[in-house]
Amino acid sequence: MAPKIAIVYYSTYGHVRKLAEAEKVGIEKAGGTADIFQIPETLPQEVLTKMYAPGPAADVPVLSDPATLEAYDGFLLGVPTRYGNFPAQWRVWWDQTGKQWQSGGFYGKMAGLFISTASLGGGQESTALAAMSTFAHHGIIYVPFGYAKAFGTLTDLSEVHGGGPWGAGTFAAGDGSRQPSEKEISIAEIQGTEFYKTVAKFTSGSA
Repeated sequence: MAPKIAIVYYSTYGHVRKLAEAEKVGIEKAGGTADIFQIPETLPQEVLTKMYAPGPAADVPVLSDPATLEAYDGFLLGVPTRYGNFPAQWRVWWDQTGKQWQSGGFYGKMAGLFISTASLGGGQESTALAAMSTFAHHGIIYVPFGYAKAFGTLTDLSEVHGGGPWGAGTFAAGDGSRQPSEKEISIAEIQGTEFYKTVAKFTSGSA
């Protein structure tokens, strides 16, 4: 049976959503399917308006109940950083997973990460590292992207780009004006493909 994959993200200006869509394309290239969710917004509309942020996407389901993810074998999580860590929206969401922590609802699930920062050195690696504590408490198995499947692209210094062995990534600029590049989209697609293959291998018992 094909594994069930969920792609869950938070996105202020749409950058992380674009990576989420690329991850889904990669999963589909591998022969799989994935459901995309966004986590709830915690900022009031007044603040979003002042930030010139569009707010939650109207065409993407909001994952209000963490229990929904218990039905999935693996999930790719899209995280925009705040000071090198989860933003408040993700923290609030994780704080609602006490039931899964106690019951083992996420135990043995597989997860990968893709991350957005405003700039170089903005915390793509530190955000991934910070996520390891949350994964450990839940017994979630982290699936790193690594270098093997996109070595040439990840190590190409001809242009500035996000992404690394921890997962795909992008730079948004401080005002959200920079959009994910073709290279960053490509990395996200490859990660989606390889993540799906890895989860399929383990859920089929062939690993």
